Amino acid sequence: MATNVNITPLHDRVIVKPAPAEEKTAGGIIIPDTAKEKPQRGTVVAAGPGKKDEPMTVKSGDTILYGKYAGTEVSFEGNDYLIMRESDILAVI
Repeated sequence: MATNVNITPLHDRVIVKPAPAEEKTAGGIIIPDTAKEKPQRGTVVAAGPGKKDEPMTVKSGDTILYGKYAGTEVSFEGNDYLIMRESDILAVI
């Protein structure tokens, strides 16, 4: 679920709350912290207004898939977020 954040992204940027990393495999094996992969799914918390000729296609509350190395990690008020361009988003779920 989206939360209210006092950060406003500019232009075609979005703020994403990454989904938590998987704790177990499908077979029930517990994954140690050193072997966990970064999640590639998250929820859009805030979206900018878009570029002059290109309005934004995602909105706050959308669940998205993004590239493995997309975005810049930031911490704000004790929470971790990613700030990325809309073009880094691969799909809306």
